[in-house]
Amino acid sequence: MSKRYVQPLRIAIQWAFLAFLLYLGLRLFLFVRHFRSGGAAPFVARGDGIEGFLPLAGLLGVKDWFQSGTINPIHPASVLLLVTAVAVALLLKRSFCSWVCPVGALSELLWKRGFVLFKRNVRPPRWLDVALRGIKYGLLLFFLYSILWRMPPEAVSAFIHSDYNKIADVRLLDFFLHLSGIPLIVILVLLVLSLPVRNPFCRYLCPYGALLGLVSMLSPVKVTREGKKCVACGVCTQVCPAYIPVMSKERVLSEECIGCWRCVSHCRAMGALEMKLTGRKVAVNALIFAALVVLFFVGAALVGRATGHWKTGISYGEYMRLLGP
Repeated sequence: MSKRYVQPLRIAIQWAFLAFLLYLGLRLFLFVRHFRSGGAAPFVARGDGIEGFLPLAGLLGVKDWFQSGTINPIHPASVLLLVTAVAVALLLKRSFCSWVCPVGALSELLWKRGFVLFKRNVRPPRWLDVALRGIKYGLLLFFLYSILWRMPPEAVSAFIHSDYNKIADVRLLDFFLHLSGIPLIVILVLLVLSLPVRNPFCRYLCPYGALLGLVSMLSPVKVTREGKKCVACGVCTQVCPAYIPVMSKERVLSEECIGCWRCVSHCRAMGALEMKLTGRKVAVNALIFAALVVLFFVGAALVGRATGHWKTGISYGEYMRLLGP
């Protein structure tokens, strides 16, 4: 595949995932409305896979899985999706962030619009940028320490089967449906900041991205520059959404690389910049890369369904007890 088609392909995949997640969100809204109306509103089945919005449930589920040997029936899809995202990061960089994540899709749309409006994007001073990036790693450390280290097995199991966790997806839906006060202000500030600054939430606040970034450093696939073919135009550095100085690197090792292929697809010198495996000899085809990203997540859903670890085990009666009027 010609490199110029990589970005339209990536954006199409990115927005297809976003559209599907919005569809799942609508299904959840209609599902909840049925129970809160006491059964008066038509019943619409809950969209399986909405657990993609519950990474903490996934982390708790992973710990419980290792301790008990089984995947919990409350939000099993959250476990599979978290494991899949980590596996993708291990093999294909942080491609989840630039090919799948709905927050990444919206953030990219905003900073590109900001570039059109302001003719540039702003990068905070290096000292401030480094300090702010530390926030997401601090949040990641907090969650990993609190759940994986401090939380005893009995507490993990009790929380997973608690009424609070059973409707964690509904609580998240209610949060967005009734945004107000400080949460609304914070989200509005992040949206506004996303116009001049590239991916501020992803870069500074997302612990999920921090985890995937650290794992992605072990990925055999990395952006690789051939110095003899490079014309030193600087375009690769200019278009990088993660502000990585690609032109000065022989191989991009940064945990901030989100595997978006923007630097590769915008490179003006044939063969100067490629996604290559360890050893720098084998270039990765863009179409294969894209197909693998999609297949990993679609495959997770198929495997989950086939093994009975995708659909929640919460019964109709239990939902009526938890959500009914």
